[in-house]
Amino acid sequence: MSSREPLTGTLDATDARLLLELVANPRATGVELAARLGLSRNTVQARLARWEANRVLASFERRVDPRALGYPLAAFVAVVVDQHQLDTVVGELAEIAEVTEVCGMTGPTDLTVRVVAQDADDLYRIAGHILKIPGVERTNMALIMRSLVGPRTSPLLDRLVGANDDVGAIGATPGPTADL
Repeated sequence: MSSREPLTGTLDATDARLLLELVANPRATGVELAARLGLSRNTVQARLARWEANRVLASFERRVDPRALGYPLAAFVAVVVDQHQLDTVVGELAEIAEVTEVCGMTGPTDLTVRVVAQDADDLYRIAGHILKIPGVERTNMALIMRSLVGPRTSPLLDRLVGANDDVGAIGATPGPTADL
């Protein structure tokens, strides 16, 4: 999720319980979620609609593994840019299909770019393409050997559920905060 996307309000323990259930059962319907968590169907639907409107949930695209598309290699590219051309560089990076994420950074590099490639030659081609972008001063690449802890939020959701005395673990009877 980008820091430019709207995100208003905070999530409560009921939201966390509902999100944890969606993590465990991503295809569950609103009716199933309501039954499993002891919530009304309207509560579930309202929260899902609010999350959609506030872009709380990332796109489905994030669930597609590039390896299944023929891109088994992944790397992080640290990029130093001419600050006057930062927006142009980011726009150019967004046009490269193999660029899966670009993050603005503090420290000695300006951007961290995650790229995927079909093989070493393809990775070399992509690195060269990035270096040719006007405004890119230098790069440093690190090949991802293995993802050891993937993107996750479940531990944070678990913490939010546990922080609320009125709502217990998934499947527990919700307290007075269960409804909107």
